[in-house]
Amino acid sequence: MITIIRATQDDAKRLETIARPIWQEHYTPIIGAEQVAYMLEKFQSEAVVKQQIEQGFEYYIVLKDQQAAGYIGLDVKDDRLFISKFYLSSDFRGQGIGHKMLAHCNDVANQKGLSTLKLTVNKYNFAYQAYLKMGFKNVDSVVADIGNGYVMDDFILEKAVS
Repeated sequence: MITIIRATQDDAKRLETIARPIWQEHYTPIIGAEQVAYMLEKFQSEAVVKQQIEQGFEYYIVLKDQQAAGYIGLDVKDDRLFISKFYLSSDFRGQGIGHKMLAHCNDVANQKGLSTLKLTVNKYNFAYQAYLKMGFKNVDSVVADIGNGYVMDDFILEKAVS
């Protein structure tokens, strides 16, 4: 059974713990271990997650049979629901969980009266093709300086809320 629960500040350490192995496994071949470590500290540390939740950012923990399988991070930006985090452990991929996660994002957007889902994805991330299959369209690209000599080289994707 798949369950998606809204996280609170008390879940910040758990979110950091869920994120670390997913990011290390997935992103190290793409951007290298040093940038992964930097990004985890800058974007997924317990302190940062707590601060984001305090500022209205919504995190959700994805469970399969009560086991942490992944997480979602959402924020409203420019009248769109921005999917900032959409991560699933490799142990749980290929089971339709990603589609349930996307359906959850769609539901949140509907609840907020938003008509568009938006996300960014690394240009070399295999998930790019999965997002296209889920109905996202490539609308632009961006190279964002994230400090310490690192950049995020991403496509910007959007999908109409159904």
